Amino acid sequence: MRDVCEARGDDPVERAVACIRERYGDPLSLTDIAESAMLSRFHFARLFKDTTGITPGRFLAAVRLHQAKRLLLSTSLNVADIAASVGYSSLGSFTTSFTAGVGVSPGRFRRLSRTGGPGPAGTGPSGSGPPGSGPAGTGPGTRAGAGAVAGTISLPDGHGNARVYVGAFPTPLVQHPAAAGVVVDVPSGRPSCYRLPGVPAGTWYVHAVAVADGVGPDPRAHRTSLVGGHGSVAVGAGSVTSTAVRLRRDRPADPPVLLALPDLEPSRTPLAPAGCPASTLPSAAVSA
Repeated sequence: MRDVCEARGDDPVERAVACIRERYGDPLSLTDIAESAMLSRFHFARLFKDTTGITPGRFLAAVRLHQAKRLLLSTSLNVADIAASVGYSSLGSFTTSFTAGVGVSPGRFRRLSRTGGPGPAGTGPSGSGPPGSGPAGTGPGTRAGAGAVAGTISLPDGHGNARVYVGAFPTPLVQHPAAAGVVVDVPSGRPSCYRLPGVPAGTWYVHAVAVADGVGPDPRAHRTSLVGGHGSVAVGAGSVTSTAVRLRRDRPADPPVLLALPDLEPSRTPLAPAGCPASTLPSAAVSA
């Protein structure tokens, strides 16, 4: 396939992402995407991964699944038609990929969205850890050989209250499975604490996804999706790694969110803790 996308903008990665988002239903090759960025395949593949954290092919696959989520929520198309429209020639392959990335099958995802069912397994109530994790400030984790990630979540200026899902993931993608996840209410103007217990020792990506109210007389009329996080967070067995998460508006090169998330309806009166437990303040800390 040639000349699949019109070159737009000065940034080669953003041109490539625009091409992927425009033509995700077509059988795009690495050569096609590299040509939209006006770079050689080798140089483009390296630059794209350095910028987004994932390969062009993985980004394309994520966009296809994200668009499938959108169609499941906003249309009455059957699953087979949705699979074909987002570039899959096999319904079985689509169902397998969707379930692996989102955490539930396409049919279940659609049913949960209509019934207001629960989000991904492992999330506890707002402001708490996964079920069985105990109160904030207790032991680093509930699994042998596990540690914890903890810290604060803060909003950018000009936003009202927000509800945030934050989790620890093995890759730069927000996709199933998360090692741990929690929903936190963050008030306008001050940070809230979070804690992810039971994270196996190793290197993890901390990702946050939020919905924030606007400010003014009708804050719900100006809601915004926000993201944030930190990559390469080292977690040790029996220890707590402190990671501050600063939310921001999404950027063109951000990979799509695949995981089936819980309801992120912001609370009108979220209660933020007065401070973080001492166990969230180890000697080594990272921030994002």
